[in-house]
Amino acid sequence: MYTDSTRLLRILHLASPALPIGAFHFSQGMEYAVEAGWVKDESSSLDWISGIARHAIGTLDLPVLLRLHRACSSGDHDGLRQWGRFLLAARETEELRAEDRHMGSSLARILRDLGTASSDSNQSHGYAEMFAIACVRWHIPEHEALQAYAWTWAENQVLCAVKLVPLGQSAGQRILHTLVPMLEEIVSRAITIEDDDIGACALMQGLSSARHESQYTRLFKS
Repeated sequence: MYTDSTRLLRILHLASPALPIGAFHFSQGMEYAVEAGWVKDESSSLDWISGIARHAIGTLDLPVLLRLHRACSSGDHDGLRQWGRFLLAARETEELRAEDRHMGSSLARILRDLGTASSDSNQSHGYAEMFAIACVRWHIPEHEALQAYAWTWAENQVLCAVKLVPLGQSAGQRILHTLVPMLEEIVSRAITIEDDDIGACALMQGLSSARHESQYTRLFKS
């Protein structure tokens, strides 16, 4: 039986940076943005992260995650695979697709070990698809699922900025504090987005990710 407090603990488990899915390997293009001087301090780090949150995570990842959650909740396996593939196809670069697959397969392995996902959860599943499956299995409602996903993404981006710019830990916490109301805003908006309006418009991230593929020195895989 899942109580409200149990669901909260499950959310914290799923959103924990200690979850071994390899998120710390990926900067999603931020590493090149720092190399190019586009991200160079606390203010520009916040601008970069909030821009991607508003124009990619909030308009692509979260609306798709909502549909993945609903498909899994209703047992719609075709819908689950359709939206999972849609999200993978929407990744603009090979690095971003590889990241999605890597994190998805890592989360699938963890969920299998925990008895939360079936044995057919293999490397072809993207991260958001496995995240939705975990949320449904652990009785995490869709709104809280979107919040957890958005927070996990934002926290990892801030950690990347702390390492790459570099920023102090206090600066990182100020950025996260500023992002909280914005993340709730994009979650609420994502729930209202229609199918035909789903998509990303974060051109600088796509360019940065593409250029990162041939960047000479790299700490991150994306």
